[in-house]
Amino acid sequence: MRIEKCYFCSSPCYPGKGIMFVRNDSKVFRFCRSKCHRNFNRKRNPRKVAWTKAYRKTRGKELAVDSTFEFEKRRNRPVKYDRNLMGKTIMAMQRVQAIKERREERFHSNRMKDAKPEKVAQARVEIEKHAELLAPAVAKREEVMQNVLDSARARIATRRVAKEKVVARGAGEQQMEE
Repeated sequence: MRIEKCYFCSSPCYPGKGIMFVRNDSKVFRFCRSKCHRNFNRKRNPRKVAWTKAYRKTRGKELAVDSTFEFEKRRNRPVKYDRNLMGKTIMAMQRVQAIKERREERFHSNRMKDAKPEKVAQARVEIEKHAELLAPAVAKREEVMQNVLDSARARIATRRVAKEKVVARGAGEQQMEE
């Protein structure tokens, strides 16, 4: 059994699932779901539809060129079953998958590292554009902070007074004992 790739979105098409469309020239198109089939029938370009792998690769959001993709190529040559060969193949597939995941993680972190300053700059521009919306909130925040400080000072003052009373009582009791 072979797991095919969806012609439109590049996600896996498992045996018995999805739609297979055969054109008059005998070209076979496999689709993972009706959403992909509909978009194909509407003659949409997968590189311009945001949720497809092709879009992500053309926009530089996913790794597009890597030596690990060489292992995913389709091979049509039949090979006689050999238990040792199959075991080695599976081990190699797992190793290649681990390498591929690490490279994708590194690619993503490098891409996000470059995006952080840009995101901060966009946020600053947005704040500068709509400063009049923030002014009442800032004024209210200052008022709330002032109320918090006043209540904290009042609590501290009442604690101080209570301590002084306790100290005064203690001193009065000591004088009475003498």
